[in-house]
Amino acid sequence: MQQWIMDTMSQFGYLGIFLLIALENLFPPLPSELILSFGGFMTTSTKLTIIGVILASTAGSLSGAIALYGLGRLMPLERQVAFVARYGKILRLKPEDIRKAHAWFHKYGVWAVLIGRVIPLIRSLISIPAGSTRMRLLPFLLFTTLGSLAWNTFLVVIGATVGASWESIVGYMDAYSNVVYALIALAGAGAIVYFVRKRKAR
Repeated sequence: MQQWIMDTMSQFGYLGIFLLIALENLFPPLPSELILSFGGFMTTSTKLTIIGVILASTAGSLSGAIALYGLGRLMPLERQVAFVARYGKILRLKPEDIRKAHAWFHKYGVWAVLIGRVIPLIRSLISIPAGSTRMRLLPFLLFTTLGSLAWNTFLVVIGATVGASWESIVGYMDAYSNVVYALIALAGAGAIVYFVRKRKAR
């Protein structure tokens, strides 16, 4: 997959970056860390510019997020869960991932759209509960753009800074993802314990 991503970006430039990031929103196993850090590196060896890569990737993020927002409006939660239960192996998703995204959105409200753009997995899925709850489109677009812009800028600039060592970023971001996943799991377990104890107290 890594070679295919690099070949696509090398061949199509900004358009390739736009399409890959849009696809990354719809297909979470595609690593945005790889796409963006390599895009940053490409600014040191091709005619691509940092601003251009950031704008192309942010436009891709927004396009993918809009598609998932629309999906959320059309498909209720239980149908989303049933869909992932059936096709999740292809998407590398679990029904619990969808429920976590909804729980995250209900906990933090519209701010989840902004904060969620820098959280692994949540970054892609947070658009679905935003659509399901009929979040107004304009605030959704604004927060999605701001959050995506921050994430994309961070990785593109780092990729441009480290140059040929851009692949080292992917390893660090994998470690970051694992820590975030562990924290989410702990938070979920803590919430379960809390509600169980609360029910028993009643």
